[in-house]
Amino acid sequence: MPIEIRELECGAVLLVEPMAGVKSCALNWSLPAGAAAEPAERLGLSGIVAEMVQRGAGGLTSREHADALDAAGVSRGLDTGMRTSRLSATFVGQDLDQAIPLLADMIVRPNMDKDAFAPAQSLALQELEALDDDPQERAAVEAMARHLPPPFNRSNYGTRDGLSACTPADALKFLRSAYVPRGSIIALAGDVDPMLAQDALDAALTGWTGEKGEPTTRGQAPRGRDHIHDDGAQVQIIVMRDAPSEGTSQAACERLATAVLSGGMSGRLFTEVREKRGLCYAVHASYTPERDTGWQTAYVGTTPERAAESLEVLFAELDRLATPQGAPTEEEFQRARVGLKSRIVFGGESTAARAGALANDYRKLGRCRSLEERVAEIDAIDLPALRRYLADYDRGVPTVLTLGPAPASAPMES
Repeated sequence: MPIEIRELECGAVLLVEPMAGVKSCALNWSLPAGAAAEPAERLGLSGIVAEMVQRGAGGLTSREHADALDAAGVSRGLDTGMRTSRLSATFVGQDLDQAIPLLADMIVRPNMDKDAFAPAQSLALQELEALDDDPQERAAVEAMARHLPPPFNRSNYGTRDGLSACTPADALKFLRSAYVPRGSIIALAGDVDPMLAQDALDAALTGWTGEKGEPTTRGQAPRGRDHIHDDGAQVQIIVMRDAPSEGTSQAACERLATAVLSGGMSGRLFTEVREKRGLCYAVHASYTPERDTGWQTAYVGTTPERAAESLEVLFAELDRLATPQGAPTEEEFQRARVGLKSRIVFGGESTAARAGALANDYRKLGRCRSLEERVAEIDAIDLPALRRYLADYDRGVPTVLTLGPAPASAPMES
């Protein structure tokens, strides 16, 4: 069925994709309230606000509102990212009229009680402290801080100083400035009628006003090599390099290249770094495309004794893929293409995945891609095109972040 794009009376964008053969409906509500929108001296504020809006809304107490959502069969969650905060929910499609007003109250009419601030702040501080027990996540956060320019290099966890400095007044101010309709995207997928959804949302969002501009880059990313001391028994290695932005033929090539590198147990990195040499317990690569940038992330988890060799082999495999001798083979290419297309199709069977994909596409591209279009983008790339892309693409200055008892050393490549 066609994807419909509408503008609500409040100015928010509504995306609707009816899906035949399902009874559920998924909502993905994207707000311009991510970490990049936080005041520089209040890092972590978006997470505090996201917690507070879930503690009572529309005049109902936290317990009353939660009970009402449960009674309507609504599974929900609100989380923060770098560019957005997102309310995700699923419910039975025929119960849309019950679900929408309750979910809208969280965004438009949260209670924001002062007594909810301290628990929300405490939870945010606990999540930040828990990074000490998750070295892989901590390494990823630190690598991002070095590879991307501010404010897009911020951690969703915030900082201790930033979280501690936040006040209830800060939370209310952020809500009013960032939980606004213009800049928001509401995507619905599943058993849903576009007109009924629009009517329900227009009624629930009456009086909601405001606009939030896009955050802009401020300054340069330091990049390069860095090490963070950690007394654990393992070394976490993160390598980040430039990659294409979303919506281009280069993005499709990068997805295929990443699948060659990290397409499960048959991927290059797993085979060369883990299986053949036994250098690590975990290795993988990923690709993150944004509207105006993108990056490739490669990760190795190993022991201090094997860290230097692991990093050297990782770099060698990343670079070898762009050489005539190490270019993807026909077998690797076909396996990567089949795997990517399978994931696209499987994702299309999930209403939650489709709602998320609609919101992501509109934010990054200003339009929505059907499953058929996304599959066609992969089919449009042949092996010679992939090899040319890998040989020609400039990866920029890499970031290498190690976290562990001692730094690993290996030549920096680009």
